[in-house]
Amino acid sequence: MTTESPKWFKSSYSSNGGDCIEVAANLAAARGVVPVRDSKVVGGPVVTVPATAFAAFVAAVQGGTFDAV
Repeated sequence: MTTESPKWFKSSYSSNGGDCIEVAANLAAARGVVPVRDSKVVGGPVVTVPATAFAAFVAAVQGGTFDAV
């Protein structure tokens, strides 16, 4: 059995401002989860989100659900 390692990705929108998260979306298909972590604390805690919930969150962001009024 092979264990796939997370391949961390930070958005190009982060602009090196320091307030960023990283996701390891490569695990979505194999494990059904998307790990999320603080890009400044790479050895720190990781929140594991179900892939379906993460996809719904991304769709809501893209759809403007969280835009400031």
